Amino acid sequence: MANRCIFANNATLGGHVTVDDFAIIGGMTAVHQWCIIGAHVMVGGCSGVAQDVPPYVIAQGNHATPFGINIEGLKRRGFSKESLHAIRNAYKLLYRSGRTLEEVKPEIEAIAQQHSEVQPFYDFFTRSTRGLIR
Repeated sequence: MANRCIFANNATLGGHVTVDDFAIIGGMTAVHQWCIIGAHVMVGGCSGVAQDVPPYVIAQGNHATPFGINIEGLKRRGFSKESLHAIRNAYKLLYRSGRTLEEVKPEIEAIAQQHSEVQPFYDFFTRSTRGLIR
């Protein structure tokens, strides 16, 4: 577990789970062993996380699926409008374009080179061990 994480009541982590900075795990949520929860992630209550959740993503459900970017949390932590826009564009490429991760990686890398805040999102692809939530 990293710094400034929030775990609500009965949030449960399997063995060897990694939770990055500023992650929020809702109540009654179970995270499968070896999963990685990225920085600034918000996982809704009563969720079942069986795959890795990339940074900045809101996830919910059983099995957890992505529902967007944690915009409010990022604003509270001082992310600029330009950064939020770049993160949102990277998210849309990954989750809304209908293409595979391998197809969108070069485009997300290009965004990350222009906006350092997107770099953790891009770097997460190589850290992922259980695959990304979809």
